[in-house]
Amino acid sequence: MPTTTYDGTSVTVDEEGFFTDPGRWTEPMADQIAREQGIETLTDRHWQVIKFMRAEYTVKGTGPTVRVLGKASGVSVKELYQLFPKGPAKTAAKIAGIPKPRGCI
Repeated sequence: MPTTTYDGTSVTVDEEGFFTDPGRWTEPMADQIAREQGIETLTDRHWQVIKFMRAEYTVKGTGPTVRVLGKASGVSVKELYQLFPKGPAKTAAKIAGIPKPRGCI
């Protein structure tokens, strides 16, 4: 598996760049990953989604779908697409350091 370095730490990622071990992720890494995804600054609303993604992964073993994210995170689907234009579930999962959610293409 490929590796990449965020915040001075080498991490293993899959072929699409998703963390294979979410335990290696740290909050300072999120800013760098976000910039790679075209998001220059993470706002409080971004962090609300990122923390929700990690919590869902911890409980369910996968990140939520966009539908669940829009219903349960406190951020509407419309706003999710504004925050994460390349795809909310996939992009937020990548920034949150969790594997790609099931159902994401």
